[in-house]
Amino acid sequence: MAKDPILQRIGVSGYNKPKRTPNHKTKSHVVVAKVGDKVKTIRFGQQGVSGDKTKTQRSDSFKLRHEKNIAKGKMSAAWWANETKWS
Repeated sequence: MAKDPILQRIGVSGYNKPKRTPNHKTKSHVVVAKVGDKVKTIRFGQQGVSGDKTKTQRSDSFKLRHEKNIAKGKMSAAWWANETKWS
């Protein structure tokens, strides 16, 4: 089975598999999100800033601030940042 050209261009191993992008000037991760037939390339996370995997005031503030966007699901950058950097 041939690899999808979008996956090859972005350099990820598959759909819904985030990858760090240390050489990107502003975003720390990239993912090719796929829900049903919809496919979307999403860059997310501030470069140089780490999230908190444990429950802290900082992680609670992020989750509260981005609550509506996280609720949109896999097609939003906030959902991926929450899953990858904050959970």
